[in-house]
Amino acid sequence: MKIITINHTQFCFVVLCLFTPLQLLSAEVINQADTNALEQNRQQERLRLLKQQQEIKPDVREAVEKLQNAATVISDQIPESETPCFAIHQVELVGDSASKFQFALDAVLTHAQEVNQPILGRCLGAVGINALMARVQHAIIAKGYITTRVLAAPQDLKSGVLKLTIVPGRLSSVRFTPDSSKRISAWNSLPIHVGDILNLRDIEQALENFKRVPTAEVDIQIEPAQSGLNGEQPLSQPGLSDLVISYRQRFPLRVSLNLDDSGVNSTGKYQGGITLSADNLLSINDLFYVNYNHDLGGGDSGRRGNESHSAHYSIPLQNWLLSTSASHSTFHQTVAGTNQSYVFSGISQQGDVKASRLVYRSQINKTFLSVKGFLRKSSNYINDTEIEVQRRRTAGWELGVNQSWYLGSAVLDYNLAYRRGTGAKDSLKAPEEAFNEGTSRMEMLIGDLSLNVPFKVSAPWGMQPLQYNANLRGQANYTPLTPQDRFSIGNRFTVRGFDGQQTLLADHGWFIRNELAVPIAASGQSMYWGLDYGEVGGQSAKNLLGQYLAGTALGMRGGLGSRFGYLSYDVFVAKPINKPQGFETHSTTAGFNFNYSY
Repeated sequence: MKIITINHTQFCFVVLCLFTPLQLLSAEVINQADTNALEQNRQQERLRLLKQQQEIKPDVREAVEKLQNAATVISDQIPESETPCFAIHQVELVGDSASKFQFALDAVLTHAQEVNQPILGRCLGAVGINALMARVQHAIIAKGYITTRVLAAPQDLKSGVLKLTIVPGRLSSVRFTPDSSKRISAWNSLPIHVGDILNLRDIEQALENFKRVPTAEVDIQIEPAQSGLNGEQPLSQPGLSDLVISYRQRFPLRVSLNLDDSGVNSTGKYQGGITLSADNLLSINDLFYVNYNHDLGGGDSGRRGNESHSAHYSIPLQNWLLSTSASHSTFHQTVAGTNQSYVFSGISQQGDVKASRLVYRSQINKTFLSVKGFLRKSSNYINDTEIEVQRRRTAGWELGVNQSWYLGSAVLDYNLAYRRGTGAKDSLKAPEEAFNEGTSRMEMLIGDLSLNVPFKVSAPWGMQPLQYNANLRGQANYTPLTPQDRFSIGNRFTVRGFDGQQTLLADHGWFIRNELAVPIAASGQSMYWGLDYGEVGGQSAKNLLGQYLAGTALGMRGGLGSRFGYLSYDVFVAKPINKPQGFETHSTTAGFNFNYSY
């Protein structure tokens, strides 16, 4: 391709003739000069949906709850009086790793004091001592140590000192059931080693690592050890257990086809895509998929279209998850000039490498920290001739935190990340830097939150299950941002009710999507109603038509499965509720998404 090299005056003249002045470009609703940024924004939303479909977050709570319930203990009710009994003035934990479980004894004694039923100074007999051990045992199990036991060895209690012996439950070995698939290994999925104290949270993490590939079926059981540590007999080493893993995998290759109308008139309304996925390719619970997407027509006349490719690979390493992704997208559209039409086109590429680590896990919460490096490139062309001044190359890093909370049947999940652009990988200064309207060294905070609450209400036909979903997304900026980094609202991915031909784009913003779904019996189909609202703001918003949008949607989604595959769908109609004067969109928007997987 030829490259046009033009000075600032010439560039401003070209942009003035072909599009709009660059000074107004950062503040207006999306126009032709912003098409590359708009296409990148849509590509990011498609990649976000693809990630949700392919990189599942398995729910292993039911399997873990069964293991915890199996660790039963006796009653923890201390009788008011019993005979014989001994006045206990001090309780100590002794034995291997006793200090590690001191938290349990401290919690029991403190709670008893708080409810005015102190244990110290009380006269305890056999039943009372067993109840005290049960309370300590409960506290230990609550922290996930389901094979650790609390015992009371024969001792003289006349001194007023009660010594409880800790028998830590350690892992003796890991083995697979005879009927398990041979294409699996546990070293990278189990965050626990032989000889370590067994904790339910480690099993929970292992189950998530195994089940992250959709074609895997996994079950982990705890059984008495078949052999002891260091070649000794298990009976001579109390507290030893084996983890027995049952692993089965269906055919590891998956194919999915997608059809929707999420495009725009200028580059193709209808979109089609194909995704090829390979599960457990290297027998280490790794996940690989590639996607190809292309417009299928629809929209304005003349030459137009878009195309994209993307790939992803990830692998768990115990409490770590390492991943890398890359994508390449292009678009072209015919633009009518004063004397002739020309083709405006763009190319964008991006790649990232990410490492995340589990830093905390409890029965109701898990927390991950992550670091990511990224590289983005884009170029614009007029009739296959590059506009050199619009060439972009940006690199940077991102620090993030992810938390999931399990609040009864409700699930709360959020991500928060700080993004910083750098001069790495020969990054170029952004054209907007000359006007202080953007920079390739951006500083920004991005986040999203999702809340899922299933519940039931009384209906004439019985109890009707319902589900409320809320999705909140936003970003804050600490530097002026280029169009590629700005926040956009006004399409099916953000605030529903708008056709996406125009959006509001600015430095910072947020939106919330509320949805109430009504399952239709046990058919796997559900009706839903959505109510969305979003705002944008910042330096680049000063010349926008407005800074807020509100819309509503009514739709139906579900799926049908057979031995020939699974077909899922989502169809909806949506309407704007509030929009700025002059903001053009259809009074009613309909849309669809079909996905077939096999």
